[in-house]
Amino acid sequence: MRHGQPKLVATDKMSALEMKDWIEQYNQSEITNQPVPDASMQLAATATVIVSSSAPRALTSVLALGLKPALVDALFCEAQLPYGHWKLPRLSPFTWAFILRVLWLCGYSRRVESAGTARKRASTAARRLQSLASEGPVLLLGHGFMNRMIAKQLVADGWVRQKRNGSRYWSATVYQYGGV
Repeated sequence: MRHGQPKLVATDKMSALEMKDWIEQYNQSEITNQPVPDASMQLAATATVIVSSSAPRALTSVLALGLKPALVDALFCEAQLPYGHWKLPRLSPFTWAFILRVLWLCGYSRRVESAGTARKRASTAARRLQSLASEGPVLLLGHGFMNRMIAKQLVADGWVRQKRNGSRYWSATVYQYGGV
């Protein structure tokens, strides 16, 4: 499950260089006080094992669900986003995030983990989740991009997607081993 909507302060246009501070603020942000969707509450209630990234937005999402994580680990944190050293153009942080993610996928990882390193971390995260699944249904409160990377590894390991309700905040995808 992806975390709830983060509280973000700065949304004015900025340079790629100013994105460094925005990314740091985003990484420290908790979630807004909007109600958790019923579908997310219902799905979360079916989990036996609760796992969370160590990011504040994931941890406050777990609390909003009324749950307590059995495991909190930076292994499940979002794939890091690089920033640039350009003062122009000035774009919205969301536009920059998209551009910087595409650049990251193409190999630009200045001072952050590379896409290859993030894929290895996602593979390790998938193995950890698979081992926890022996205890019952697992709920991971994580992040959009890293969750997709973990899902790719789960599918490669024989897990089958059962249902998916998008990629927005609070969205979730359910996997089951072997489609059983």
